[in-house]
Amino acid sequence: MNAFQTRPLVLQPRGAIEPCSRCDARSRSVCNAIPDTELRRLGEAATTHTVASGSTFVTEGEPASAFFNITGGSAKLYKLLPDGRRQITGFVGVGHFLGLAVSATYAFSAEAIEHVRYCRFSRAKLRALLDDFPAMEKRLLQVASNELVAAQEQMLLLGRKTARERVASFLLAQSRLGVICQTPRVQFALPMTRGDIADYVGLTIETVSRTLTKLRSDGLVDIPNATDIVICNRPAMERIAEGMT
Repeated sequence: MNAFQTRPLVLQPRGAIEPCSRCDARSRSVCNAIPDTELRRLGEAATTHTVASGSTFVTEGEPASAFFNITGGSAKLYKLLPDGRRQITGFVGVGHFLGLAVSATYAFSAEAIEHVRYCRFSRAKLRALLDDFPAMEKRLLQVASNELVAAQEQMLLLGRKTARERVASFLLAQSRLGVICQTPRVQFALPMTRGDIADYVGLTIETVSRTLTKLRSDGLVDIPNATDIVICNRPAMERIAEGMT
């Protein structure tokens, strides 16, 4: 692994009010709880970083000294078993805030799927922001609640669902990822590999590929290229995901 992968580029927040006001992630993240007039406080509390695809920027077991807000790109969260096997526990993109449910060390690792930008907040600086802006603390509590729901859904997916139900559930979840309104996307990109999807849903790559092919042949989805997915029949996909067919 080269130096660029292991040492993220750090951009100090000089003149941070301008980057914060132009940030694409602000409308989708906890940062929108900070009023426009206080954006300088937000910028001064964070340092901005960029990492290349394949780089790990959070490492399981290391001291949990900071929190991370994704402002560009996407990443996968995973845990390693003692024998080296990997379980992907989630995928995150623009607007996701990482590191909330931590003890003294990080309980997961985060690896960039594509070029990722993020803001890093130390525990002390984030605590000061929360003391001064209670609305931000309320948003963080909502994020933590959503993470608990996602963890419960992941347990159900791995423990009880069939391969077809798992893949349908995954695609529907991805169609809702990052949307500001309540309307899921019809067409969206899957930046992760088929291997990443397999590690997330607890199947082999071959089973994931066969299931996607069958969903396409049944007219439920379209796969126009290597990364894009089109949901052609959402009600039918939802029935599959819920185990009703």
